[in-house]
Amino acid sequence: MVWDFSAGSVGWMRILVLGGTAFVGRAIVADALAHGFDVTLFSRGLTGSDLFPGVPRLVGDRATGDYSALTGGEWDAVADVSGYVPREVNQAMAVLGDRAGRYVFMSSQAVYQEDWAEDGSTEDTPLRPAVRDTEVLTNATYGPCKVACEEDVAGRYGDRATIVRAGKVAGPWDNQGQFTYWVRQAQRGGTVELAADPEQPVQIVDVRDLARLTVRLVADGRAGAFHAVGPAEPTTLGGLIRTCAEAAGSAVRIVPVEHRPGVPLARPREHWATQRRSAAKARAAGMPATPLLTTAADVLAWDVAQGQPDFV
Repeated sequence: MVWDFSAGSVGWMRILVLGGTAFVGRAIVADALAHGFDVTLFSRGLTGSDLFPGVPRLVGDRATGDYSALTGGEWDAVADVSGYVPREVNQAMAVLGDRAGRYVFMSSQAVYQEDWAEDGSTEDTPLRPAVRDTEVLTNATYGPCKVACEEDVAGRYGDRATIVRAGKVAGPWDNQGQFTYWVRQAQRGGTVELAADPEQPVQIVDVRDLARLTVRLVADGRAGAFHAVGPAEPTTLGGLIRTCAEAAGSAVRIVPVEHRPGVPLARPREHWATQRRSAAKARAAGMPATPLLTTAADVLAWDVAQGQPDFV
């Protein structure tokens, strides 16, 4: 059955969120609660103790393999937003077994073979070879480890497995800093030196859209992989910076300078197509499209209210 969220509460659904007090997980918990879900959190219990009063919290540690808190209870779905290597995911699945109806795994666009990227790439684009023999995450291993996690989730849960392949995520409570970096640069106004091509395409997904998609996939019982990318209207790195300036009420002049590595959100030209992937399947499943201007304004307001903290 496909549930119409506009029809009211679907509070009968019980969802376990593995990691739900930082950024993406926090947004998923907030959206699930707003739509009447019964939510349980599983985390180390070290942060976010003031969040979501009344929500049951189970304490464990994925790094050490402590899943003992999950030995009881049943859930209609699990949203795994903190699984990065196969061991973590397989240990969670082994403990939960069939006490979890659906397993939603938060994956990444990094799973794809970049040489196969083309404009409008779908979820059927070839994946990178899976890696299971390391837990050291680097640019070379992050995507392949996520591929291994995806394969193991699909192998264990079959048509009860759902994969969300998120692009770069932006929004309040951003703990990654790449989008927020440009919000801060634009807020200052004046000359913005850009050591990258301002015409490079950029795909940013608002964390609240990502959360809504995740909750909709749970409610509707949808299997398969989904691209969580945005915004709805294509933009460029230069356009993103100008939108951030509009949100801040400032004026900027973008000055391209010599290219250098490490520029937030920048990609080499040969990888530009990785920033033009299709979101059609996720949109059809109910993922909203928050305007980039709204995302920028909300990130700016949050960032200022938090005192513009350092990112780690």
